[in-house]
Amino acid sequence: MPRSVKKGPFIDAHLNAKLEALNVRNDKKVIKTWSRRSTITPEMVGHTIAVHNGRKFIPVYITEQMVGHKLGEFAPTRTFKGHSVKVALEKAAGSAPAPSGGSSGAPAPSGPKA
Repeated sequence: MPRSVKKGPFIDAHLNAKLEALNVRNDKKVIKTWSRRSTITPEMVGHTIAVHNGRKFIPVYITEQMVGHKLGEFAPTRTFKGHSVKVALEKAAGSAPAPSGGSSGAPAPSGPKA
């Protein structure tokens, strides 16, 4: 659910102060921040902000398309290394087509039982 227009976008005060200082000096230094929850505003466009992902700082260059999103969206916290090869091979073998004997893969009945 989006934030109320009446309230305006959320930006941490310390981050906003650093951005205003850089804009006054017309400086393009990298700003380190832990504030993943801050919304990207038009004043941030053109700056590089290093966003913490829990382990290290990820430099994020802010463009016009990012306005309205949160800083944390551009610094992923989890690294997906892929599924194991064994699981992929089992899935491929399990989805192989059925033999062309007309059966559905179930064993044929062995006849009447006495």
